[in-house]
Amino acid sequence: MVMSARRNLPFLTAVIWLTAFAAAQAKERPNILWLFAEDTSPWMGCYGDEVNKGKTPNIDGLAARGVMFSRAYVPAPVCSACRSALMGGQSQIRFNAHEHRSSRGPAKLYLPKNLKLLPRLMKEGGYFTFNCGKTDYNFVWDEKATYSYQAKSRIQVPWEELKKQQPFFGQIQTAGGKNNTGNFPAERKADPAEVTVPPDYPQNDLYRRTVAQHYDAIRKDDDFIGQVLKDLQANGLANNTVIVYFGDHGANNLVRHKQMPTEGGLHVPFIIAGPDPWVPAPSIRDDLVNLLDLSATTLAWAGIKQPKWYEGQDLFGFKLVPRTYVAAAKDRLDHTLDRVRTLRTDRFRYTRNYKLDRIFLQPQYRDRKDYLINLRELYASGELSPKLTEIYFGERPPEELYDVKADPSQLNNLIDDPAYAEQVAKHRRYLDEWLAKGDRGAEEESHEELRYQADGHKWGLAVNPEYEVVREDTDGDGLSDSWEKINGRDPADGKLLFTFDCGGWQTEGWTASQVEAGNIAGRKGFLDFHLAGGKVELVRSKLKLNAKKNQGKLQIRLRAATDLEISFAASGEDGRMQSSAAVAMSSDKEYQTAQLDLPQSWEGTVEQIQISLVGKPDAPVEVDWIRIP
Repeated sequence: MVMSARRNLPFLTAVIWLTAFAAAQAKERPNILWLFAEDTSPWMGCYGDEVNKGKTPNIDGLAARGVMFSRAYVPAPVCSACRSALMGGQSQIRFNAHEHRSSRGPAKLYLPKNLKLLPRLMKEGGYFTFNCGKTDYNFVWDEKATYSYQAKSRIQVPWEELKKQQPFFGQIQTAGGKNNTGNFPAERKADPAEVTVPPDYPQNDLYRRTVAQHYDAIRKDDDFIGQVLKDLQANGLANNTVIVYFGDHGANNLVRHKQMPTEGGLHVPFIIAGPDPWVPAPSIRDDLVNLLDLSATTLAWAGIKQPKWYEGQDLFGFKLVPRTYVAAAKDRLDHTLDRVRTLRTDRFRYTRNYKLDRIFLQPQYRDRKDYLINLRELYASGELSPKLTEIYFGERPPEELYDVKADPSQLNNLIDDPAYAEQVAKHRRYLDEWLAKGDRGAEEESHEELRYQADGHKWGLAVNPEYEVVREDTDGDGLSDSWEKINGRDPADGKLLFTFDCGGWQTEGWTASQVEAGNIAGRKGFLDFHLAGGKVELVRSKLKLNAKKNQGKLQIRLRAATDLEISFAASGEDGRMQSSAAVAMSSDKEYQTAQLDLPQSWEGTVEQIQISLVGKPDAPVEVDWIRIP
């Protein structure tokens, strides 16, 4: 999606509006209306998108008479965390609002002392405040103190009341990418044959239809926005209302957009239109913008002092400081646990992944969608391209760096490229600087919240290891009964079986005693490591296995670029037993099954298992499964 060359006013020239801004302080305060779109990427005609050129006249019209921000980013790639951040005026990780849809169950999160939500500050400052549609905040909050009027539906706008209650600050939540386009007129729909599927998705008809549907959803949302604009005009409110249109994150049906801390997930449309002197002359701003700046700008329009905890700045203020970077965070999304921190500078996106024992495309709420089923089927059949296999199902890298000007879809991770070592060091410092201000995501959620999120919800069943602490493992194999049922195992067989095919917990609890072995969580379905110093010991503890149920042979299916000596040891309350075998690996391209005899005298309870592999130093090893049949 290429930016239009229609007009371009560098943001530094915004200083010409300082005199006008000062004059505005003496005038009546404006009404402020947020049109807050769900799940919407900036695929509009005004953003230079050819497919939607001329198809989004109302959004384009706002841009034509207002200020359009070409590089606006949200603080989180999911609705509740993003919305919570904008209401709090600071990143969601600062005040424990980062976990998606917290406080829905018995575990409650409360706002820090003295922190007031943006609408409450506006209400206390003399504004009539309203919200039509979702709120979706991740904490307990006082609705009456926050909103003068609240409706569940986006169409229940109290226009007659608003004419009496000025100035007002309102939010109308639009369906955006969530619009149902099944009944959208066929002649107005985007032609799948004419859309471009981003290169980080399969290039097939299904994904062409998926991309086309997002265009249709935006077109339908444009119709709704047009009606709101007509209603403003009909009620005599258009001339003194600042209108803000923006999204909460990227496209909902593209799995590397919504919920993902990528360019696609965090880059959103952002347009401000309104009367002079509150909004400058029509222009395109290409500076880096954090949507938290909107919270600060809204207070500035209202003449309300910005609280000390705010992280945004007035976009049309006297002391606008160009941003070096905009940062964002991803944590739990529905039942899917993760922790990712990322920032965008002028040219690069740097990302830090904290939970490396799970792949990028974990089990999630969209697992039953055809586009996600297709992606998993392509991987299982070996038909997915090597690059997409690496992105979606490959080993999770601890760090990522992308030149997003040259590579906007983030295909080529430059983190290990010596030519970018200076950029890597610089971006690490930037992220450390941002996190030093506070990150509640460094802590795990309470057991009470984990229990609530684990099971029984429409969005799916939890498989991350963090949930194991609140679940029961009755057969002692180190995997809880619930986890085994979800993953098609027998929770009562008491047999040792690890297949590493759960994308939310690749290691299934195995660790390597040698740090030099690196991350042993390989691509989906495998453990993957190097024989650091010629030896690696794989360890699985927290067992309570009945040794009598695990007699016979230990089998390990693996491949390696070296001959291996494999030994097995187990320990428990009744002592320790050992077994070993030499395995000649014929090729690192072929999998073989190594078998180790287990002594018949083995009995009692096994609490820990250790498998040692010895071979050529630094040789790669990939383990498919470990079991006692």
